[in-house]
Amino acid sequence: MKRVALWLIQVVGEGNDFTKESLRDAFPGVSQVDRRLRDLRDFGWRIDTSREDVALGTHQQRFVTLGVPVWEPGRAGQRSKGPAAIGAGRRRQVLSADRHMCRSCGITPGDTYAGTYETAQLDIARRKVVKPDGSVDIELVTECNRCRVGGRDLEASLPAVVAGVTALSSAERRVLAGWMEADAREFSRLERVWSEYRTLPAESREVVRAELDLD
Repeated sequence: MKRVALWLIQVVGEGNDFTKESLRDAFPGVSQVDRRLRDLRDFGWRIDTSREDVALGTHQQRFVTLGVPVWEPGRAGQRSKGPAAIGAGRRRQVLSADRHMCRSCGITPGDTYAGTYETAQLDIARRKVVKPDGSVDIELVTECNRCRVGGRDLEASLPAVVAGVTALSSAERRVLAGWMEADAREFSRLERVWSEYRTLPAESREVVRAELDLD
């Protein structure tokens, strides 16, 4: 593990990508060198894979930041206290409770993202949730890789959502209750066009505005 850490610093360099093959080529004959690399995460080293950064290929990794200098005497015992791993049973429970879809964008496994050939993969994310008493808990939620990466630092506020619900009219509450019961919402044609318009660059937005004679 110490040799792998020094290889990352001296050969790869912070912020740069490497492959599993280049790691194995650097340590010929060393068994479980991939595991030694993963062990560094327990010491605060950030090494991203395609799970953390969708821009990376399945065989690519990125050395983002170094952690504890494990090669120094006495430092190899300074493991970071990270969150416990999510077991297979708990993972199945979360996926089932979330109906096997990304709770942020609604995509399901194998679906293709609009305008791409990329298919969605689901993962379990840890989300900070502010409770009514002001305390903060970590809860598990299903997200696709895209949303999980983008929402890594998000914090949900349960009081804010409850306050929003109580502020609705009775008619709005009935509509919301229907969406909750179906756990889905069909967007109107107008809303879909708005969503597509919103993603356009400024120059293209002006073309659309001209079609509506808004200026």
